[in-house]
Amino acid sequence: MDIWGITIRTILIYIVVVIVMRIMGKREIGKLSVIDLVVSIMIAEIAVIVIEDTNRPMLEGVLPMIILLMIQIMTAFISLKNEKLRQWLDGVPSIIIKNGKLNRKEMKKQRYNLDDLLLQLRHKNITDMRDVEFAILETNGNLSIIKKDNLDSTPNHTANFRYEGLPLPLIMDGKVKDDHLEKIDKTRFWLKNKLQEQGVFDFKDVFFCSINHRNELYIDRKEKNK
Repeated sequence: MDIWGITIRTILIYIVVVIVMRIMGKREIGKLSVIDLVVSIMIAEIAVIVIEDTNRPMLEGVLPMIILLMIQIMTAFISLKNEKLRQWLDGVPSIIIKNGKLNRKEMKKQRYNLDDLLLQLRHKNITDMRDVEFAILETNGNLSIIKKDNLDSTPNHTANFRYEGLPLPLIMDGKVKDDHLEKIDKTRFWLKNKLQEQGVFDFKDVFFCSINHRNELYIDRKEKNK
């Protein structure tokens, strides 16, 4: 066995993998997208093959890693501009508890059983499901919880805005979410007037806009090219 050869190859592959993963961006393991996870697994497999087979040229391992990195970067860039592709790759959050009631249909669709739900509720220090107003199964498998007492203690909670607690996106990258406007019984005309009050006169000038359960808008404008 070529001990020195394996040692050198291991060090070099380690450096290459670290560089590739750093370029891919900073994410926790539990928050990797499907593409990130697939690329990570393939890079790990390629690294093992190159380290074990000392007769294989290093370039045969490094080149596929670079190709995978380019695929990941291109996919991330395209999905950043294309919401449908982003949803297809990453999925969309699922409502598991709505208005304090279990959404059994969605649980069945996501193959998410009661044991999974109770486990994640315990991780959030919730022992009684009656305390939950809203629970969303995120695309990374985590469960986001909105407690009833959080909503009840909020001033003006009896306002006409009825969406169940979480901020609701109304504009994403200049595109109006008409289906979300329907959920709160509002129109584009209402949204346009609200934006104009903040000095914004075109939907395309807004990178992100959301509304919370207190009927308050959050607006993040696009940076203008200088």
